[in-house]
Amino acid sequence: MYEEIKEKLGKISIIPVVVLEDAKDAKPLGDALMKGGLPAAEVTFRTDAAEEAIKIMSKEFPDMLVGAGTVLTCEQADRAVAAGAKFIVAPGFNPTVVKHCIEKGYPVAPGVQTPSEMEQAMELGLDFVKFFPAEPAGGLSMIKAVAAPYTNLTFMPTGGINKDNVRDYLGFKKIVACGGTWMVKNDVIKSGDFAKIEEMTREAAEIVKEIRG
Repeated sequence: MYEEIKEKLGKISIIPVVVLEDAKDAKPLGDALMKGGLPAAEVTFRTDAAEEAIKIMSKEFPDMLVGAGTVLTCEQADRAVAAGAKFIVAPGFNPTVVKHCIEKGYPVAPGVQTPSEMEQAMELGLDFVKFFPAEPAGGLSMIKAVAAPYTNLTFMPTGGINKDNVRDYLGFKKIVACGGTWMVKNDVIKSGDFAKIEEMTREAAEIVKEIRG
């Protein structure tokens, strides 16, 4: 399951990171992402609507890779997976949550920044981590530096990545996928302009084709 999810994330390459205030937006948003060519969403547990949104997206779009982001507790991880999440993402490295996910068989990508955190993730058997917040933490140059000693480690950088710098990230082979919010901005979702989201998603999907074929 873990390798299968990593492979799917790699094929999609840009993962929309979504904050939904209202679960009613989940279906039109999922539709826009699917039509735009990025059949994935990391729905963050920053709002009360997250669980229901995951449930709706997973049911309405069975071919969509729906995950849960900003997972801070074991209970949130359980609720996310029960709602239909296929993978768990955390902003930081919490050994308790990571071990819980591994024991339960949930594919998990904890957030790391430092070599020490990367080694802790590797110690638990992980070879795929979130690098967060990517740009403030040194961006691609930092990832390339740490990838040299940690040859088996692969990354999903998130934070400060946009349409202008994502090409550079996707061009580095140790990066499985990038998390991004620029095509799913809160104000655009709230305004109900899902045509705009589809358009921006399509532009992002074209970048993936350009860089990764």
